[in-house]
Amino acid sequence: MRITAGQFLRVFTALIFVSGGSGSRAQDLADPFKSFPAISSPQKMPKLNSFNPVGPEAEGVKAKDIRLEALLTEKGKPVEQGLTWRVFNPIPGSDGKLPLLATSEGGSAAFQLIPGEYFVNVAFGRAGATRKIRVAEAGPAEKQVLVLDAGGVMLNAVSGSDMRIPPGELSFSIFSADEKEDGERALVVADVKPDTVVRLNTGTYHVVSNYGSVNAVIRADIQVEAGKLTEATIQHRAAKLTLKLVSEPGGEAIADTAWSILTSSGDIVSESVGAFPTLVLAEGGYTAIARNKEKIFQRDFTVKAGVNTDVEVLLNDKESQAAANGAADAQN
Repeated sequence: MRITAGQFLRVFTALIFVSGGSGSRAQDLADPFKSFPAISSPQKMPKLNSFNPVGPEAEGVKAKDIRLEALLTEKGKPVEQGLTWRVFNPIPGSDGKLPLLATSEGGSAAFQLIPGEYFVNVAFGRAGATRKIRVAEAGPAEKQVLVLDAGGVMLNAVSGSDMRIPPGELSFSIFSADEKEDGERALVVADVKPDTVVRLNTGTYHVVSNYGSVNAVIRADIQVEAGKLTEATIQHRAAKLTLKLVSEPGGEAIADTAWSILTSSGDIVSESVGAFPTLVLAEGGYTAIARNKEKIFQRDFTVKAGVNTDVEVLLNDKESQAAANGAADAQN
């Protein structure tokens, strides 16, 4: 696992057993994709066990029962739930796409197929495998086993050393690890919520964690291993702040106040209007500028990771007002 300098990532990896186990923890490991919500987008189609072949059916040719199984690893046990099977005609249609002949959802599947060639695809969340199979006219039908070579990842994050972040203020996006020629990465899945199992093929993925909507962003590379569930906790160096324009320390916030937050280098990172707006900022130094009734006030403050606090700007702070007016004149 590779982690960019200055970032912290705690990872717990558990073996995934598709069946068996005893006790509550063993049950979680036996089926981690049942214990947590999962990112999955199976095609919404009715379950079909058979279909009519494309083209004229040869007289006297009988369909055969073809059983399909999927394994997370080559030596693993069959996956018993969460699979979406699709059978395609290998000859593209007029639109250039392979015609979908049948689909089934659940665990192992069985289709009645007349002799010929087919493409079979199995999807397990964002993981999948495809194989071309041939159904022979003579002889017994062989069971087809597809190896997904897949695992899962479950993401979460804390602020500071170990302060829990409310799930509604946290989201993740998962990208491929490889950069394209333009420096961008291919998006695998966006807006992943905490404690959600994402099923992926094995490999390295680039994770972007967003805390709030301003500048608290952390990136890390995470390795997904076949047959394992990786639980990764990312550490944000950020905190939640509430801005207030007050007439005295601890006083009531004044309404109809426009706010601008500047970095120590003078870049604007947030603008809002309200008596006490709340926002999340990455660790560092900032300047809060408050505008109320054509008057401007400001205050320098520092954000410490995991320390949520109020930032009060005093209405009667003459030095603050003078500094703010000077900054405004300089910008004009």
